[in-house]
Amino acid sequence: MKKYALIAFLLSVELTFAQSVSLNLKDSLALSSYYTSVQVPDGNYRVTVTLGNKKKAGNTTVRCESRRLYIENEPTKKGEEKQISFLVNKRTPRINERESVKIKARERSKLNWDDLLTFEVTGDCQAVQKISVERDTIAPTIFLCGNSTVVDQDDEPWASWGQMIPRWFNDSVCFCNLAESGETASTFISVGRLAKGLSMMKPGDYIIMEFGHNDQKQTFPGAGAYYNFATALKTFVDEARKRGATPIFITPTQRRFFDKGGRIRETHADYPEAMAWVAEREKCPLIDLHQMTRLLFEAMGEEGSKRAFVHYPAGSYPGQTEAFADNTHFNPYGAYQIAKCVIEGLIAQNIGFVRYLRPEYQRGYEPSRPDAFDSFHWTDSKMVDLVKPDGN
Repeated sequence: MKKYALIAFLLSVELTFAQSVSLNLKDSLALSSYYTSVQVPDGNYRVTVTLGNKKKAGNTTVRCESRRLYIENEPTKKGEEKQISFLVNKRTPRINERESVKIKARERSKLNWDDLLTFEVTGDCQAVQKISVERDTIAPTIFLCGNSTVVDQDDEPWASWGQMIPRWFNDSVCFCNLAESGETASTFISVGRLAKGLSMMKPGDYIIMEFGHNDQKQTFPGAGAYYNFATALKTFVDEARKRGATPIFITPTQRRFFDKGGRIRETHADYPEAMAWVAEREKCPLIDLHQMTRLLFEAMGEEGSKRAFVHYPAGSYPGQTEAFADNTHFNPYGAYQIAKCVIEGLIAQNIGFVRYLRPEYQRGYEPSRPDAFDSFHWTDSKMVDLVKPDGN
């Protein structure tokens, strides 16, 4: 069954390249949580959300497509009106007249890959009056490439840093998350995900790559960190630079595996080192998320770090008959912390688009001092998946 069967409130409006459209949502203010969509061609769109309610105070969260976070617990006073703008990428699998991305069967119902630009409006007391959508062809795009630790996860309780990072950037830059669970650097290329990104890429764009989790499991002839993996990474670099884009490497996130001394055990073999080697040879910025997440999880401790991963007792979600105990995939709190690690890595590397960080982002986040778990407030989406994402 398509997930759209769960959508409580749906508008579908045709939009040409030269048009803008406004979705008037005043009739929906009584709903505590809903989805609304507009039909648009592939591309980047400037979205302006008008918040506020004359009769009550509000607290609103807006996520787009597959739970990409853009507006987080935004308060409005009774009678106050507030506008917030951001950029959203919308895409389908089509690359050109002859080619399409070979998406997985489960992706066919993902909000990221259909012909609609979808908004999820939720929060403790949501108060959205209007959503305006306008095509943008100028702002730089940041293409995210990777696996289940990067992908936009559609369903609770799973989440990844790639869907959290847009929250901290203004409407001068757009994120396009092409990552998918289970992918390696080489399969990302072979199924057309890189080609899809290249088909939309323009000078001044960026491409960020985090691989290693699944690559280390490959055993075919020619596999290996300094062989197939390094060759695939160089392909990303060469193709991006050919189009005037800047490649950025991110080493893989740590798994939640502790030794008896309370330290994170190394599980990625020489893949992080191989990525650093390629980055140095190709003179690419490198963010060592491998080390940052080691500090993060060790600071949380063996027991406390469960709060950053999908560790939930049976019955936490409808139909969940067995406990979740996943030491690779993050929940929203964990993904949020790792997104901050990535941002600090971008700042340290002086990557150009960090100038588009929203002023409310407090620079200086330290993985060894994560945000308190109780300080993070996330309103669950309506959609839940009891099946673990691909990859480990």
